Amino acid sequence: MSDYFTGVTVITSLDAAGAPHGLTCNSLTSVTFAPPTLLVCLDLRSGTLAAVRERGGFVVNLLHGRARWAAELFASPTRHRFRRVAWEPSPRLGLPWLTDGARTIAECRTTATHVVGDHAVVHGAVMGVTTTAREHPPAPLLYGRRGFYDAPGPPAAEERADAARVPAGAPVPASVPVPGRRPS
Repeated sequence: MSDYFTGVTVITSLDAAGAPHGLTCNSLTSVTFAPPTLLVCLDLRSGTLAAVRERGGFVVNLLHGRARWAAELFASPTRHRFRRVAWEPSPRLGLPWLTDGARTIAECRTTATHVVGDHAVVHGAVMGVTTTAREHPPAPLLYGRRGFYDAPGPPAAEERADAARVPAGAPVPASVPVPGRRPS
């Protein structure tokens, strides 16, 4: 899986006493569109998972390319991480929003938790999404091949036009698996 590139997030919540918790997570999946539901995988030993369970919710802070520092901080064993970052309560659930590191946040109410091995698979109903108000937000931060990378920018207009010109029913290379077609 080290060759698989994924976006980088910091999952945050508050424990029963109101103390913030967070960890870097690249195990994020969109589960359903209706109702909007996300899935994250959290280590059973993490204080963040305990806080998510206590609070019944979490925030997915989708990091931008200039927030590698936040990804590294929340992946480290550093104590009192929230003293080192700018954060504020999220608009709907009042959970930690990393205001300098997140390009977008999704506020989630926990709907299910399943233990698989040493992690919990946590489902969250999306209660709201907030995106930074910048006209051109920074590209997302990616992780793969054991390193952090900026996502490439959007394709140029001519690349989008070329992609739009691919005719329907165009042949698919044999190396691309197609449902119902047997490998040759």
